Order: sequence, then structure tokens, then C-alpha cells
Amino acid sequence: MRNYLVTGAGGGMGRALCRALAKEGHRIWGIDRAGVPAEAGTRLICADITCPEEIAAAFETVRQEAGELHGIIHTAGIYDLGSLAEMPEEEFLRDFNVNLFGMFRVNRTFLPILAGKGRIVMISSELAPLSPLPFTGIYALTKSAVEDYAKALRMELQLLGHSVTVVRPGAVKTAMLPASVEKLERFCADTRLYRVSAGRFRKIVEAVESRGVPPEKIAEVIARELRARRPRLTRNVNRNPLLLLYQLLPERMKLWAIRKILS
Repeated sequence: MRNYLVTGAGGGMGRALCRALAKEGHRIWGIDRAGVPAEAGTRLICADITCPEEIAAAFETVRQEAGELHGIIHTAGIYDLGSLAEMPEEEFLRDFNVNLFGMFRVNRTFLPILAGKGRIVMISSELAPLSPLPFTGIYALTKSAVEDYAKALRMELQLLGHSVTVVRPGAVKTAMLPASVEKLERFCADTRLYRVSAGRFRKIVEAVESRGVPPEKIAEVIARELRARRPRLTRNVNRNPLLLLYQLLPERMKLWAIRKILS
């Protein structure tokens, strides 16, 4: 039996992971800002990863109840659509605060109770290593930053005997998918700089998200890495073939293709 911390425990991937780990007999402490009912076998702590004081309080709870952790898994995150030229600064900073700074904050706080050969798993995105699509730039920026943070952290934590694994999911069937459609409609209605056809833009989004896998698939991959004798550095799950083909184009041809589709 091992002790694990899961952020975003109230979301689709977080809940699926908590169920999978509890089924294996582990003890789970879940962090989520929403007061959602906890999965069986999960001790849910209501805390916002953007608030240092709440994370510090969560640490004290886990330290007293668990003593030590064998792994920290980050599933918390937000997905935004919007124009980088029009996005309010507070929204830009909020996305980094959740998707990147939240990971940094949790890792730094909980590292003192991470047991020897501890595992840290971070959820990135299939978009992170690719050229960003239009109006998904803020999400791609935060996830690319997560990947660089993970590489730097891995270099340091290997000296302490810990491992860092990045999981890059493609589309996953969680509440993020319908929410992204709402954000798309809102962006197309509100933008003042771009005459973007919501219908055309939706075709791009639907093509990327049409092959969504259930969150249990991602949970299975994470659980496997936590069990592995030698965890991988990066795991790609459900990569979209259209995105991979798009990446093969020269940069100027990518720009041309997007102009033809959206103009």
C-alpha cells in the first residue's frame, strides 16, 4: 500500500485516477478547490492550488495523516480559448497560475514528505511539443512551460532519487470538452479584431477532439507508470493523426493553411 497525492481530484481524470489507485489498495489524498464528493478510498481536501496558504494547510493535513507520500500526480488544469491580442492580463496570468505555478507550488510544498524513489507525474498535452493552433495559444504556452519545468525538475530530483514523468494526453472525454465549445462560441461572438467563422473554427476543434478517450484510459497509463520499476520520462496517449500531419508542414505552409481555413 502506498500514499499518493492527486491534484484536481474532483475532475474527470482526477476522479478516474483516484478510483484506479484505490482499487489497487493505495491511500489517496485528493486536492480540489470544489467541494465535490470524494471517491471511495480518497481523502478529499478542499484547497485551491493557486493559494499558497491553502496548499500549506493541505500539506499539514497530509503530513499528519499520511506521514509520507510515494507519489504526487497533477491532474488539475484549465483549458482556455482566446486571442492573445485581446485576452485580459488577469486571464493570461490565471492560466499560468493554475497550469504551471500550481504544480510548482504543490511540488515545492510537499517535497519534504516525498519518500525515497518518489514519483511525480504531470499532465501536459499533446499540443505542448507542437506548433500552436490559432486561439489556443495560451493553453499551448502553459503546457509547453510545464514540459520545460518538468525537464528541469527531473534533472534536479534525480539527485534525490525521485523520478518525474510527463503524460501528454490527446482529447479526453471530460467536462473540458463541452466547456471548450462554450468558450469557442463566446470567443467568436466577442472578438473585435478577428472576423472568425465559428463554424469553420469549430471544425478544427472538432477534428482535434473527435477521437476523445475516456479518462479511465489516462488513469490506467498513470497507474502503470507509478508501478513501473523504471518509469518513462514521457508518455503520449491518443495523439491526433491530423495534428501530427499538420506538424510536418513547413512553417510558412502552416500559416497559409490556417489563413485559407479561417479567413
